[in-house]
Amino acid sequence: MVVGVVVFDLLLGDIHSLKGKRSVVRPVVAELSRRFSVSAAETGRMDLHRRAEVSVALVGSSHAHVHEVLDECERFVAGRPEAELLSVRRRVLDDDDLD
Repeated sequence: MVVGVVVFDLLLGDIHSLKGKRSVVRPVVAELSRRFSVSAAETGRMDLHRRAEVSVALVGSSHAHVHEVLDECERFVAGRPEAELLSVRRRVLDDDDLD
């Protein structure tokens, strides 16, 4: 078993309210879940209008598969025109790390 987690720090465009922020972040989170079969959620910076933290988690059977899916998720988020990807933190653990 291999567990992968990636956290994206995003700078959003011309957003002036939390409602506007939700209208940008929710579709990104939903598309990540739908397209890549991962768990995705907004996990931080909830009170800031123009910043968002989105996390993705995945369980797979091999390191190669987990890295491939996380790479695809990163490319998807980086390609979104309404958000600038400021940083990416990634962690991949296997059975030996979970003891």
